[in-house]
Amino acid sequence: MSPHVLITGANRGLGLEFARQYRNDGWTVTATCRNPAEAGALRDLGVEVVALDVSKVETFGDFARSLGSAPVDLFVNNAGVYGAFGEGQLFGSVDVASWQDTFLVNAIAPLKLTEALLPRLEAARAPKAVYVSSLMGSIAENISGDNIIYRTSKTALNMVVKGLSVTLAGRVTVAALHPGWVRTDMGGPDAPLEAKDSVSGMRRVIEALTPGDTGAFRGFDGADVPW
Repeated sequence: MSPHVLITGANRGLGLEFARQYRNDGWTVTATCRNPAEAGALRDLGVEVVALDVSKVETFGDFARSLGSAPVDLFVNNAGVYGAFGEGQLFGSVDVASWQDTFLVNAIAPLKLTEALLPRLEAARAPKAVYVSSLMGSIAENISGDNIIYRTSKTALNMVVKGLSVTLAGRVTVAALHPGWVRTDMGGPDAPLEAKDSVSGMRRVIEALTPGDTGAFRGFDGADVPW
């Protein structure tokens, strides 16, 4: 039986590239997005596409049950949002409503979805759960300030991952991943990395993870990222 990967936010960008690469390598891929009808590029890959709105945490239980008894060898929590643009991210004018919405998607939803998926993860032989974070979530690396909504949401995600590494020690290997600055809708056209190179790097990091690495924060290049 081929290994099974579940990827959130797979309709574009990094999520779509994760789905493409794992599909090409023979994995069974379950890819989620809010509206499968609008995810033509994802459907064209021939993977299972399932509707999931990660802002609706009350649906996670039903979603997990819809997977049946199939083990999930790898959970890639890729879904995320940047939040408000422009002044809404800046001190003095932070958009509070956007901050709350961004925290829900970037920090709360990953924890609640992991809770819902735990039986499926524990049904696998050596399950892993990885969470696409960002260098902008690193407290040590914050030397430019601002981008407050996005930064704090990813810092919160990092703490979620660290907490899961303790709670699920010996059960699921977890890690936070920094994908680099990638040429996606979120990263923009000036980013130096293509999605395929970022995802290839992250996949190498994921493949190399052992239970002893649980709780790591790693870049796509395999280097540890300071918290």
